[in-house]
Amino acid sequence: MTMAMSIAQFTFFSRAASSSFLHRTNARFNQFTFSTPFSTAAATCTRKKNGRLPVMSALELGGVKIARDDVVRDDPTNNVPDSIFSKLGMQLHKRNQHPIGILKNAIYEYFDANYSNKFDKFDDLCPLVSVKQNFDDVLVPADHISRSYNDTYYVDSQTVLRCHTSAHQAELLRDGHTHFLVTGDVYRRDSIDSTHYPVFHQMEGFRVFSPKEWEASGLDGTSYAADDLKKCLEGLARHLFGAVEMRWIDAYFPFTNPSFELEIYFQEKWMEVLGCGVTEQEILRNNGQLDSVAWAFGLGLERLAMVLFDIPDIRLFWSNDERFTSQFTKGKMGIKFKPFSKFPPCYKDMSFWINESFTENNLCEVVRGVAGDLAEEVQLIDNFTNKKGMTSHCYRIAYRSMERSLTDEEINELQRKVREQVETKLNVELR
Repeated sequence: MTMAMSIAQFTFFSRAASSSFLHRTNARFNQFTFSTPFSTAAATCTRKKNGRLPVMSALELGGVKIARDDVVRDDPTNNVPDSIFSKLGMQLHKRNQHPIGILKNAIYEYFDANYSNKFDKFDDLCPLVSVKQNFDDVLVPADHISRSYNDTYYVDSQTVLRCHTSAHQAELLRDGHTHFLVTGDVYRRDSIDSTHYPVFHQMEGFRVFSPKEWEASGLDGTSYAADDLKKCLEGLARHLFGAVEMRWIDAYFPFTNPSFELEIYFQEKWMEVLGCGVTEQEILRNNGQLDSVAWAFGLGLERLAMVLFDIPDIRLFWSNDERFTSQFTKGKMGIKFKPFSKFPPCYKDMSFWINESFTENNLCEVVRGVAGDLAEEVQLIDNFTNKKGMTSHCYRIAYRSMERSLTDEEINELQRKVREQVETKLNVELR
């Protein structure tokens, strides 16, 4: 399960399908496994539509070709913007000289050394999954807020960009995998600031135990799995952070029981590292593991990489500037980022009367759609309700490039476009 949401954007372990894309490539086989039958839309991934080429060249993810038309659609249930489609295929976690890839490989090294290469590794599974895979298979309640269009990117009513790497858990269990690590890019509509981004990376670990493994210990299966889980993750924390003080916090997640969060005392403060727990029996039973127990953990790679590499802004992970990319070396965890940008932010305020359907996530999507990564932060600085019951919000937008100075002309044009699109797309009244 993905359990790191309070440390690296929302995931299901912390704070709060008719599709052609539901395939994956098993690392051990040179063929695809199809999770659902091809729909009419399915064929559009790999062939021309009505004799015409797709609008953009197809990406290939997990052995699946995906064109823009297959993700960004003129469909009332689709809320995926071009800015998100452009991130598909970037796969920062597969770049060995990138902080995300370096961290992933360091975690791999720990598991290989301590578990004799027992854990199967998956880092190329297609990020388009069914609603069932993303929510139902991991027991996310039908009324959970994470299912809303405000929080999740929907390709259509039954297909989403995965919110967490746990979306592949059930399929891997059904395929017979009992020890696995899943790493990948995940997608959440979110706020704009230095620690939040709509695309980030997670790793999930999962281990299944058979009765013969715990019966000789004198412990019941749940206690045995919980003890093994804590031993494993304490070792991982020492591997990444050194000899740090640790503590376990009881937690609640709908798919594990008991559930825990691991915190470490690092740089003179307590920091949550990951979430974890003993997998709910319903998940195991539903996927062919009738007499087993299992543990699962999840962590957000950006959050940990920001701490380990001293990276101050999550946008930097997506930078192609050599002043950023050249600072890191394959296999080296101790490198500290040296800031190269001293460019000041520029602040612009915008006030408007909101309506009942207004959400801050929708506002941030509009701002990102116009300004991209030049938008550093969107912050609510004032709100009030007048005698007529109308509510006004005032937001401050910080614009800043990590690589150059922005001109007044550029910023004014960005703000003008933001105001226009906020008014038309969000149906609010500017003040």
